[in-house]
Amino acid sequence: MRVLIKNGLIVNADKRACADLLIDAGRVKQIASTIEADASCKVIDAAGCYVMPGGVDVHTHFNIDTGLARSCDDFFTGTRAAACGGTTTVVDHMGFGPPGCHLRHQLGVYHNYAAYKAVIDYSFHGVIQHVNHGILDEIPMMVESGISSFKLYLTYQYKLNDDEILQAMRHLHLAGALTTVHPENDAAIAQRRAAFLNAGKTAPRYHALSRPPECEAEAIARVINLARLAGDAPLYIVHLSNQLGLEYLRLARAQQQPVWVETCPQYLLLDERCYERQDALKYLLSPPLRNARHNDALWGGIADGTIDTVATDHCAFSLTQRQTLSGGDFSRCPNGLPGVENRLLLLFSYGVMTGRISPERFVALTSANPAKLFGMWPQKGLLAPGADGDVVIIDPQRTTTIRHDRLHDNADYSPWEGFICQGAIRQTLSRGRVIFDNGVFTGVAGQGRFLRRQPFQPLTLPSAEPLLQESVL
Repeated sequence: MRVLIKNGLIVNADKRACADLLIDAGRVKQIASTIEADASCKVIDAAGCYVMPGGVDVHTHFNIDTGLARSCDDFFTGTRAAACGGTTTVVDHMGFGPPGCHLRHQLGVYHNYAAYKAVIDYSFHGVIQHVNHGILDEIPMMVESGISSFKLYLTYQYKLNDDEILQAMRHLHLAGALTTVHPENDAAIAQRRAAFLNAGKTAPRYHALSRPPECEAEAIARVINLARLAGDAPLYIVHLSNQLGLEYLRLARAQQQPVWVETCPQYLLLDERCYERQDALKYLLSPPLRNARHNDALWGGIADGTIDTVATDHCAFSLTQRQTLSGGDFSRCPNGLPGVENRLLLLFSYGVMTGRISPERFVALTSANPAKLFGMWPQKGLLAPGADGDVVIIDPQRTTTIRHDRLHDNADYSPWEGFICQGAIRQTLSRGRVIFDNGVFTGVAGQGRFLRRQPFQPLTLPSAEPLLQESVL
């Protein structure tokens, strides 16, 4: 099928141009000021709209079993929601497997989860839940299988100690893999959590109080230093939520250390006041929501280039699940928020349309940088001849009010309920196929392909450029 997108403003991470874009056989074939349609073309008129690379969300949790509960989105409902929000690629963080399992065990499990269900293209991050010679020897084989990033946890059931982290980082670096880390100080959290529970303090706000910013920031500083000791192993910090951690990352960058960082919309636009609401259980996640000053600091990191990507950490548990399992006790409530459908529009509205970031910076944060860091560039994150025909068309003139009953995930609420966004996701195309069209999902389960990602390469990421006068249509 040939698709011709006419009259739009095409935006990549490094430039923009008013041009037409032709997709043929699933890939971008031509970009030119004017392209004439022939009889075989489906024509989409994008006048007055931004035409951007489809979003790349490198932090989701579909069909994950946390031990307390299984998330309510599988690879069909999760990727359907992603598609309806303009995201055309996800890299899902695999959950823990049985004690002592091989790395390839979980890879097999997740291939079975996603096959014949995913609507959009997908890959997985490996997870290292213990370290021994067998696990370390498996890493190169996993990289050859297209899994070029692995997650280490500093908290939860399978947290790693410093010796294990150093061994894992060294072997990942040698194998051409990027180490991603969930940074929280487990011992400090356990102490604080036990003190609250012993005092009968189980309300949702004590979840946040048991995991203060210092618990996250200390772990960030520690893992930065461990990465340096591991031979400058490349390091990627997931879901940054606080200002102090951001400053540690700036310091590492100033020392030319290969460190990159992700944040999420919830840490930019929600804050700890959510824990005083009657429905506070909806907002339990780790790390928790912070004071609003941390929101402002992270926006600063978004604007100045310290923060490289915006992902979602989509991990949806229904409110019914949360209430039934917890009885209102934060320690028994599964953690995580839905949001894979809302990432692009929230960042577009509260970033681009407010003048905080340029459209180019938006593309860098949501598609180009994730694709570069995780071995999918230039196939993903770019609109250029030869790249996949993954496109999101955003209309800046329309206004969208987020309502869960209009979303496409499998949760029963949205943390973004009632948010008014300037802009609307008009169409999403995956490899040239329209999978979302003006409010209607048109995709098909199973059309998403597994992506064998390339080994990690420290490609230069676009810097945050000053805003241009014409940054808003």
